[in-house]
Amino acid sequence: MNLLAPTHFPPIPREPATRLMEALPRLQALAKRESPRVAIKVKGRILFINLGDVVSVKAEGNYVLLQRASTSHLLHESISAVAEKLQPHGFIRIHRSMLVNTTFVEEIKPYSTGEYGLRLKGRQEYRVTRTYKQNLKLLAEFWLGAGGFFLD
Repeated sequence: MNLLAPTHFPPIPREPATRLMEALPRLQALAKRESPRVAIKVKGRILFINLGDVVSVKAEGNYVLLQRASTSHLLHESISAVAEKLQPHGFIRIHRSMLVNTTFVEEIKPYSTGEYGLRLKGRQEYRVTRTYKQNLKLLAEFWLGAGGFFLD
């Protein structure tokens, strides 16, 4: 066996290779995109936080709780208004009272009830209700593999 001879690998099927090549510019743009900073009023001060650090947003009555890894901030805002503002920045609604930052999502598990479990990096698992399961398709810029991921 000649170790210097080029090895031959089976050719990559054209369709997946083409899809990967088409997705490459989008992946590069995502990698370069910086997370925006937002200003929030906390105890009479204005605090600037990086949206990339916000793991989830939870409704607390007429307020929302922005949860980061080590701190959280309570804001006088409706969950619907926050969901609308944060959706372009990678947040999806998974429950009537919960948003999550898609960059922290590690796994989706289907439940027999038609709901899904969503596990975040180093965090607990959240329940995705049937009403919001269509939002799970927004978790990835593109999906690889055969077949459907979600049951209708």
